[in-house]
Amino acid sequence: MSPQDALVAVMIACSASDQNMRTAELVAIQNMVNFMPVFSGYDPDRMRRVAQVVFDLFEVEDGLDAFFGLVRSALPERLHETAYALACDVVTADGRHSQEELRMLEELREELGIDRLHAAAIEWGARVRHLLP
Repeated sequence: MSPQDALVAVMIACSASDQNMRTAELVAIQNMVNFMPVFSGYDPDRMRRVAQVVFDLFEVEDGLDAFFGLVRSALPERLHETAYALACDVVTADGRHSQEELRMLEELREELGIDRLHAAAIEWGARVRHLLP
């Protein structure tokens, strides 16, 4: 799994955490993969395979632990905050926050060792980017 695959996996996992992947979330993932510099040179066809890995892990006992282990092993520390920011953007893309999504963000924050102050700034940024008029 490449670092970009890990970022995609994080976004998909956060969207799927409430067992309801909304269209706005999927569009947000696609747009980020298409336009963000961190995905430069990434083959978007890999997204389907990455998604299947995430879904397969979510189906097994201790799959969430395996998911986080996979992400930590593929993602360099310098991209941990990027992963959290992308996850926050996906969760806020539809203007709703389920309890499952918020718990997933909390677990992601802990697993990646995101400082609370940095997490608050990232969360605030995502919230204001996705405010409705």
